[in-house]
Amino acid sequence: MNNTYLTLNRFKEATKTVGKIVEETKLIPSGYLSQQSGGQIYLKPENMQITGAYKLRGAFYKISTLGEEERARGLITASAGNHAQGVAYAARHYGVAATIVMPSTTPLIKVNRTKDLGANVVLAGDVYDESCQAAMMMAKEQGLSFIHPFDDLAVVAGQGTLMMEIFAELPEVDFVLVPVGGGGLAAGVAVLAKLLNPDIKVIGVEPAGANCLQESLRVGKPITLDAINTIADGAAVRTPGTVIFPYLQKNLDEIITVEDEELVATFLDMVENHKMIIENAGLLAVAALKHMDVSKKRVAAIVSGGNMDVITMSSVVQRGLIIRDRIFTVSVLLPDKPGELTRVSEVIARQNGNVIKLEHNQFVSINRSTAVELRITLEAYGTLHKDEIIAALEIGGYKPRVVRTSI
Repeated sequence: MNNTYLTLNRFKEATKTVGKIVEETKLIPSGYLSQQSGGQIYLKPENMQITGAYKLRGAFYKISTLGEEERARGLITASAGNHAQGVAYAARHYGVAATIVMPSTTPLIKVNRTKDLGANVVLAGDVYDESCQAAMMMAKEQGLSFIHPFDDLAVVAGQGTLMMEIFAELPEVDFVLVPVGGGGLAAGVAVLAKLLNPDIKVIGVEPAGANCLQESLRVGKPITLDAINTIADGAAVRTPGTVIFPYLQKNLDEIITVEDEELVATFLDMVENHKMIIENAGLLAVAALKHMDVSKKRVAAIVSGGNMDVITMSSVVQRGLIIRDRIFTVSVLLPDKPGELTRVSEVIARQNGNVIKLEHNQFVSINRSTAVELRITLEAYGTLHKDEIIAALEIGGYKPRVVRTSI
């Protein structure tokens, strides 16, 4: 571990350098999250950054440290999207060419925005780790300067500038919650936080389906997960950084993992209560609040990015409404005779349920006089309202059965 590089003076220099180009994203106090958790919760909204994510900080600072000859050779990196835009933006600022290798699963909005910034985009591999291997091979073959998205101390210093801003606004912060993919942001935030005040607790948050850092810390060395499975594409990394791993070991206080369904529910919370669009990886820190006791504590939750395409957004919203019982489906069996559908509809209407889809199956049984299945998909206000509708159907003589909702 190079203790002479990530010094307080280095972070100050990086802050001055990136300050020429990045937005200083002011903390947003969250009354909603504070009420839910009992603490004083502040959001660090890097989803409002110029490129829609914090990654611009590390990319710009790293490129600023390169010599003119290194930049002139052209830049290359691998990224699931946000680092790609950071490198492309910084490359355009310096007037140099950039090639970005992205997983084939990268959301279209991230691909298009990277191209719009003037970078050449190459799709290779299904996950970041495969894209990184391809990019490193291209860098060697073509003599390009490789900008690692997280396993580089200059990148880490750039990401740490975010913590400098948090501390300037909230020097008495008790907890900082930071999303973890490869670990670059977490390393920068944790190292600087401990330099500024050793009592600050820095908690890393990973997707449960891509918890490479948690597993690596458990065994004491970087390991590679056999597979990953998460909707948080920005944090879908199989192996944490090896260069930065000792910094994470020393300075992170804890790792929390979050399930995908928690991210879905948190997305709805942020849209409804803060009117903010946050990508799945960017929701990790907010979702982690429900795993912690932060009563009477001052907490900064880093919202790391907001680059979500509308198709993904639509899917997340639909899934979130189902999880919250705002949309549900019940199956009832009716006699196949006139008026039965009207009777069911009247029961639902009296409970203010809103029918959005009906599926009438006359072939569920050979005895159509007693067994026609009606599947009703409804909108409700939540779990209590859903239970009231089901109870009314039971009182009406039906035997409602909740089934999987498909919209």
